[in-house]
Amino acid sequence: MGIQAIKIGRIVAVTAIFVAVLLAMYVIHSLYLQVNVVFYSAILDGVIATALCSVLLWLVPWFRVLSPVEKLQLIVIWLLLGYSYAISVPTVLDRSLSFYILEKLEQRGGGIRENAFEDVFTKEYVKEHHLVDVRLTEQLQSGTIVIHDGCVLLTNKGRRLAHISRFFRNNLLPKHRLLMGQYSDALTDPFRQSTTDVDYRCGQ
Repeated sequence: MGIQAIKIGRIVAVTAIFVAVLLAMYVIHSLYLQVNVVFYSAILDGVIATALCSVLLWLVPWFRVLSPVEKLQLIVIWLLLGYSYAISVPTVLDRSLSFYILEKLEQRGGGIRENAFEDVFTKEYVKEHHLVDVRLTEQLQSGTIVIHDGCVLLTNKGRRLAHISRFFRNNLLPKHRLLMGQYSDALTDPFRQSTTDVDYRCGQ
């Protein structure tokens, strides 16, 4: 067997170990430890799994066939895999309105009237998923808001992110997006027809 085949076999083996450790860390973290934000927790699981497997990579003689550069490349790949898992599986399932629709349809026997979905979202989704509490907790943990005297206030970090998000939405999101059979740019400026007559403002 050639040296390259041996290397590939060892890389596949240790990456399989990484995946197993990552999933084990996620299960342990989710079931037995405190979690502030699902995404951050899953990212931490990926970092811990990478650190543990890196110890194997550098200390176990079986992996001496791999060069230091190859080992460093593997570590970077594992970090990317951990990030991809965190954002693509637990975070998507935790936050996804699309999956909520599927689960709600299944809960209601497989079908819901189309004209009832606004009520489903506003009266059921927000309450069932504790949406306000979850999102405010995430922003507090991220340092983008503070809550003071009953008012939710942007921090400087939050203001910068809001400007970046607004610029991207206005200029770089699709201008011809399919929405219920028609192509529209409505989501590039969702505040376009937003009312200014509101009584819930707070001053900083």
